[in-house]
Amino acid sequence: MNPSPKDKKRSMLEGSPGRALFFFALPMILGNLFQQFYNMVDSMIVGRFVGEEALAAVGASYALTNVFVMIAIGGGIGASVITSQYLGAGNYEKMKTSVSTALFTFLGMGVLLGIFGFAMNRQILIWLNTPENILAAAGTYLGIYFLGMPFLFMYNILSSMFNALGDSRTPLLLLIFSSILNVFLDLWFVLQFGLGVSGVAIATVIAQGMSAVISFALLLRRLMEFRTEGCVEKYDTVILGSMVKIAVPSILQQSIVSIGMLLVQSVVNGFGSSVLAGYAAGTRIESICIVPMISTGNAVSTFTAQNMGAGKPERVKAGYRSSYLIDGAFALLILLVLSLFGERIIGAFMDGQSADVAFTTGIGYLSFIKFFFLCIGLKAATDGVLRGAGDVVVFTLANLVNLGVRVAGAFLLAPVIGVAAVWYAIPAGWTVNYLISLCRYLGGKWSRKRLVQAEGNAQEETA
Repeated sequence: MNPSPKDKKRSMLEGSPGRALFFFALPMILGNLFQQFYNMVDSMIVGRFVGEEALAAVGASYALTNVFVMIAIGGGIGASVITSQYLGAGNYEKMKTSVSTALFTFLGMGVLLGIFGFAMNRQILIWLNTPENILAAAGTYLGIYFLGMPFLFMYNILSSMFNALGDSRTPLLLLIFSSILNVFLDLWFVLQFGLGVSGVAIATVIAQGMSAVISFALLLRRLMEFRTEGCVEKYDTVILGSMVKIAVPSILQQSIVSIGMLLVQSVVNGFGSSVLAGYAAGTRIESICIVPMISTGNAVSTFTAQNMGAGKPERVKAGYRSSYLIDGAFALLILLVLSLFGERIIGAFMDGQSADVAFTTGIGYLSFIKFFFLCIGLKAATDGVLRGAGDVVVFTLANLVNLGVRVAGAFLLAPVIGVAAVWYAIPAGWTVNYLISLCRYLGGKWSRKRLVQAEGNAQEETA
C-alpha cells in the first residue's frame, strides 16, 4: 500500500533532507522547552516564595523523577522507530497495531513504576544521602508525583506516536497548554493555598493528566485518516519484541543524563543543602539548554526510521550532515545567552535569604558547562541515526561508557577538587559517547539494517 499525497506531506521522505529535518525538529524543540520550562518554574516558585530548603527538596527529587521521565521518553522513541518504519513502508495495518501495542504496554509500565516509586521514594532518598532537613519535603513531593506516573507515561508515548506519524506540531500545542496550566496551578496552590512543595507536585500531576486525556482523543482521530482494510490487531507480541530491542537502548540513551545525575546526587548531597540548592538551579538550566540537541537527535531518529523503511539510506546521511549545522547554531546561541545573562538566570531561583554558596555553586556549574553543549548535540545526532536504523549494540555500549565516565569522575574527583568534579565529568562522557557512536556510523553497517519490509513483516538482521 502506497502512501497518499496527504500522508507523504507528513512524512520526511521527500524534499531537502536538511529542511525536512529542521522543520520537523523545531516543534519538538519548542515542545520540550515548554516541558522543561514548567519543570523549572516549579523550582523558581518554591525557591522564591517558599525558601532555599524547598528548592533543595525539589532539586533532590528532580534527579529521581527525571529518570522516570526519560524512561517514558526513551520507550516512546523506541516504539516510534517501529511505527515510523511501517509508515515509511506504507503498511498502515501494522502501523496501527504498533501504536496500540505501544500504548497498552507503556500504560502498564506506568502503573507498575508509579506503585514502586510511591512505595520506595523515601527509602531511595535515604540511599541518596539526602540531607535530613529536606528529607520530609522531598518525600512528599515524590509521593504525589508518582501517583501521576501513568499520566506521565501515556502522555510521552502519545507524543512519540504523533512524531512517528510525522506530526510534531500537535505535541507542541499540547505541551504549551500543559505548561501554561501547570504554571497557573503552581502559583495558585503555592500562593493562594500555601501548599508549598506539595502544591507544585499536585499542579504537575493535574497538568499531565489533562494533556494525556486530550492527546489520546486526538491520536484516535488522527489514526482514522489512515485507511485500512479488515480488522487491525490491537496487540502483537512480535511487534512488541521489535520495539523492546529498540526501546531498551533508547531508554538507556535518554536516561544517561538522568541516571548520571541520580548516581552522583549522593556526592552533591554530601556538601549540604546550600550547595544542593545551587546545583539544582544549575541542572534545571542545563536541562533547558540541552533540549535543542536532544530534540534534534530524536528528530534524526524518526527521520532515519522513515527513510530506512522506504529504503533511502543516502537520504539519511544527508539529514545527518544537516543536523551538525542545526546543533552548532543552537550551541553558539546558548553560549552567548549564558555568557551575557547567566548570573541573572541563576538569581531567578534564589530568594533574598539564600546562602552565597548556593549562588556560587550555580554560577560555577553554568560557567563551565556552557562551552560544551555542542558535544551532546553531536552525540545525540549520531545516536539518533543508529537508533532509527535499529543498530543498537554499539549504541548501547557508547551510552554505558558515557554513564561510567560521568559517575567515576564524580566519585573519584569530588573528594580531591570538590563538587565541581560533578560537572567536569559531564562533557568527558558526552565526548567519549560521540566518538564511539561516530566510529560505528562511519563503518556503515547501520545502513544495511532492516527492521521491517515493505509488506510489513517484522524482521531484524544480525549486527
